[in-house]
Amino acid sequence: MTPLTLSVIVLWVVVLALLAVVFALTRQLGVLHERIAPVGALMLNRGLAVGEPAPAVDVVDLDGASIRLGAARADGKSTLLLFVSPTCPVCKTLLPIVKSSGKHERDWLDIILASDGNPDEHRAFVLSQGLANVPYILSAPLGMTYQVSRLPFAALVDEAGILRARGLVNSREHLESLFEAKRLGVASLQDYFSARK
Repeated sequence: MTPLTLSVIVLWVVVLALLAVVFALTRQLGVLHERIAPVGALMLNRGLAVGEPAPAVDVVDLDGASIRLGAARADGKSTLLLFVSPTCPVCKTLLPIVKSSGKHERDWLDIILASDGNPDEHRAFVLSQGLANVPYILSAPLGMTYQVSRLPFAALVDEAGILRARGLVNSREHLESLFEAKRLGVASLQDYFSARK
């Protein structure tokens, strides 16, 4: 056997071994993917407790309209309060999803965007993102009331004024997990899956 033939055989053995490793890793990723259910919005341990009445707060939107948040609503609709910022890139990618959800869930849900800062900057943000039909509130006390420390953060208040779900929302799945948590009557999908184990 020549050294060239021996090196080709060793090379093929190495290639086959690498293929086996790649196959095993791919299989393991598939197993992990099946085990990990979508966890939904990340609920922080601090802040208002889910299941308790949301604080009633009177605010004014960018157009000057008065809005009372957290109070029971006679129209039977829930309110999704989404805290965003013009400088938050994740918020900007989430806004088309929020607008779509607003259209699909309009029978039972109103969406209100909230932030704080310079009103002119936020008006420009509303125009650039096509948010003219979505109420937009500037209120630092509102963010402090809901103890918002990271963005985008959402709080879902039901028609009776009870906080039904809250957490960081970075994707459509996170946003929809708040709706699902309300439907299931749990604080978060994490709690739901933990209780089923």
